[in-house]
Amino acid sequence: MKLATWNVNSLKVRLPQVIEWLKMNQPDILCLQETKLTDENFPEQEIAAIGYHSVFVGQKTYNGVAIISKQKGADVLVALPDFLDEQKRVVAATYGDMRIINVYVPNGETVESEKYSYKLKWLPALNRWVKSELKNYSKMALLGDFNIAPEDRDVYDPEIWLGKVLCTLPERDAFNNLLNVGLIDSFRLFEQPDKSYTWWDYRMMAFRLNRGLRIDHILLSDALASTCVKCSIDKAVRKQERPSDHAPLVVELSNY
Repeated sequence: MKLATWNVNSLKVRLPQVIEWLKMNQPDILCLQETKLTDENFPEQEIAAIGYHSVFVGQKTYNGVAIISKQKGADVLVALPDFLDEQKRVVAATYGDMRIINVYVPNGETVESEKYSYKLKWLPALNRWVKSELKNYSKMALLGDFNIAPEDRDVYDPEIWLGKVLCTLPERDAFNNLLNVGLIDSFRLFEQPDKSYTWWDYRMMAFRLNRGLRIDHILLSDALASTCVKCSIDKAVRKQERPSDHAPLVVELSNY
């Protein structure tokens, strides 16, 4: 089984790339973030035409998440249960005995901003819910754009990013708290190339110079982590014309 996550930074713009990627890679599940589409404008029919189902929640211009899957999902949820939030950042569904949670964690903007405070309130709410979900689903994957680089090795220049949003200690603590409830960072299950990133700024030739951050993650419960045989970043998509600023992250599970 193949699971993937990809912040597409506008599905309207990137739909041809997503369709082509689905055809070429045939993931069982693809989680998308920043679809930036209201629900009535989601390209459900176009995705169904290539054999995939969709569950999604979105809004105009900002945010929006979707799960694209070969199997139809059940028990769909589209918000954190105990966190009032107009922003569309969460979608979850069950596929067989596997629970998939797709999140677009707030960016935070700057440490002085209200958006950063919002992020630090949002993350504990996610943690509480994930903890409760793990009691019901031993096989669970939490995928998405977390907007957190967990360690200095996930940042091209830790000194430049020291104390900045995406790399602050409270954000990293929140990420580690998700691991502490019983999840495993699939990327770190394997030996990985140095300077492996999933996001590069559009400016200053950041991708060409590999000045990136690893902020997209697939966290697995113990039951799934024990079946994980590969985790990799598909940088080829980032080289295309008019790409997202993120690259897909993909895991492969055996025994499915």
